[in-house]
Amino acid sequence: MRRPIKNPHVVAPDAKYGSVRVEKFINSVMWDGKKSVARKVVYDALDIVKEKTKVENPVEIFETAIRNVGPAMEIRSRRVGGANYQVPREVRPERKNALAFRWILIAARGGKGKPMAEKLATEIIAASNNEGFAFKKKEDTHRMAESNKAFAHFAW
Repeated sequence: MRRPIKNPHVVAPDAKYGSVRVEKFINSVMWDGKKSVARKVVYDALDIVKEKTKVENPVEIFETAIRNVGPAMEIRSRRVGGANYQVPREVRPERKNALAFRWILIAARGGKGKPMAEKLATEIIAASNNEGFAFKKKEDTHRMAESNKAFAHFAW
């Protein structure tokens, strides 16, 4: 018997920009249930993005950054007859967003010496310009998927 289809949790849009994606990003930034702190960090970062890029709506830059960093292909391990193969797979849209959020946050948290909002703003701007750690991570993922294309017939 097949499993019942799970209804995904629907996140309400954020208060300042009315964007569901920004609210999900705030949830990704949050540590130890401190949502107000996460919200302040993200909003401050978007304000810094607005100042530096001199654009009317910083959410456009944020959306571009997420689009640029989200991978189209990734590799998954598959065991076939005693051997493990790295099989390239397409990435579902939800996972694409989750990976983009994760990579941007890893890049921002990796930097030292500046407030989190500044590091996050710098990484968002870099990602929107197709540069920075998160974009490099996407390129590496695509390169790995491309080099393992020979095992695509093992996809399930």
